[in-house]
Amino acid sequence: MIGIVDYGVGNLFSLRSSFAAIGAEVTVSRDKAVLAACERLVLPGVGAFPDAARLLSESGMAELVLREAGRGKPILGICLGMQLLLERSLEYGDHRGLGLIPGTVRPISETIPKGLKIPHIGWNALHFQKKSPLFRYVREGDFVYFVHSYHATDCLPATVAVTEYGAPLVAAVAAGNVYGCQFHPEKSGAVGLSILRAFAEGEVAVC
Repeated sequence: MIGIVDYGVGNLFSLRSSFAAIGAEVTVSRDKAVLAACERLVLPGVGAFPDAARLLSESGMAELVLREAGRGKPILGICLGMQLLLERSLEYGDHRGLGLIPGTVRPISETIPKGLKIPHIGWNALHFQKKSPLFRYVREGDFVYFVHSYHATDCLPATVAVTEYGAPLVAAVAAGNVYGCQFHPEKSGAVGLSILRAFAEGEVAVC
């Protein structure tokens, strides 16, 4: 069973529907006991980092994710959910993340050329920096769907894939049993479903 963490922020319906489409057993829950019993956890997220971090903490889900990650359970963060896995974010201040992935979340405006639209919205290719079982069904150059104004930095050891939007931006990270996708697999068609399938089946916690 895959547990989607419901802490008040996230694209829950699309994620649940996407896992259902590949035949995976999935539940969306705010019940910590239910989520702790799941074999895998997905941390979604849309919106601003400070609000999401606060809700994650106040709901008790931050503690749950940290505990289950420490037990070796596969964790997948998506979009803002990926950013929450990092150590800190500079979105509207300086805020602590879960610290499961090394790095800092910064505005993409500091990295991309002036004139490019922000947020970065659209389909961009994945360019792999190292192998990851999460992408075993994905080919170099496959396109996925992004919607973001902030990105992960200072996380080279954990960087699995980058994309180009005027400059290289981190697209996916991994550290042990913890994975993150800056893009939305649930909005990325067949390629996105193949990523969710890889997460749902077999043992993905081998990098």
